[in-house]
Amino acid sequence: MASAELTYREAIRYALRDAMRADGRVLLLGEDIGAAGGPFKVTDGLFAEFGADRVMDTPIAETGFVGAAVGLALAGYRPVAELMFADFAAVAWDQIVNQAAKYRYLSAGQMPLPLVIRCGGGAGARFAAQHSQTTESWYLSVPGLKVVAPSNPQDAYALLRAAIDDPDPVVYIEHKLLYPAKGPFQPDGDRVRIGSARVARAGRDVTLVATLAMVPRALSAAEHLAADGVDAEVIDLRSLAPLDLPAVVESVRRTGRLVTIEEQSVSGGWGGNLVAEVVARAFDDLDAPPARLGLPEAPVPFSPVLEDAALPSPERIAEVARRMVG
Repeated sequence: MASAELTYREAIRYALRDAMRADGRVLLLGEDIGAAGGPFKVTDGLFAEFGADRVMDTPIAETGFVGAAVGLALAGYRPVAELMFADFAAVAWDQIVNQAAKYRYLSAGQMPLPLVIRCGGGAGARFAAQHSQTTESWYLSVPGLKVVAPSNPQDAYALLRAAIDDPDPVVYIEHKLLYPAKGPFQPDGDRVRIGSARVARAGRDVTLVATLAMVPRALSAAEHLAADGVDAEVIDLRSLAPLDLPAVVESVRRTGRLVTIEEQSVSGGWGGNLVAEVVARAFDDLDAPPARLGLPEAPVPFSPVLEDAALPSPERIAEVARRMVG
């Protein structure tokens, strides 16, 4: 396929399709991912091409099918387990953090576990408290897991291919609001290394760091700031574990200012970790205390008005950066 413009949903589907065509060990497991095409139509058409032996509909039992995926990975397959909502990882928590994450360590490196867990996360779609979390930072205190969070179609494709090829378990977080978003796509473009951030917009006055749906909001905030003569740099982390600290530190050393934007509470979030690391490495380069933006200390509300108000908006991001620059 030549360079084109695809949706985020289509890019993920093509990554799954291309990985399955390239390697017969790649299997899909999840709820309604077969003939129905998945709850968000990400796997549409894959059942028809690869059949029930490789695109497996499961019961509504995350504990069971994530556990089965761990066993398949240990048996030499490369399973991709889809969690309909990222929040449902809590049901399979033992399988993810006590089994998948620890097998390489417990086997003295003899047993890799090439498992991908796809999670549809994020607020803004009126799914309320138990179906709207990104869960980005749930995994960050668990050694042995890699965590990626793409924000655009090209990275969604490249990071999923990298995750499937990886010998270790990878949590691949998608965002429900991004599924219909279009962007440039080139399937034979550069592969993305897990653990590498992307400078989405270059700037000199303040560094805005974001993931998932907060990346386009940070870019929109940068346009607001540009109208006021403030030149913001936007960094898309893409990967939360491992974290590309050198990219962020290098940016902050140039801009002197840092704002993190998370679609979750900042308490225990990746923003706090990032700020601590930047302060430790570039304290003398900071011209202002770093700022962290996130959701209120409350579950995501079902009320559309309250849900919209809870999410960091481009205007709110721009105002925090504007005050920081002074």
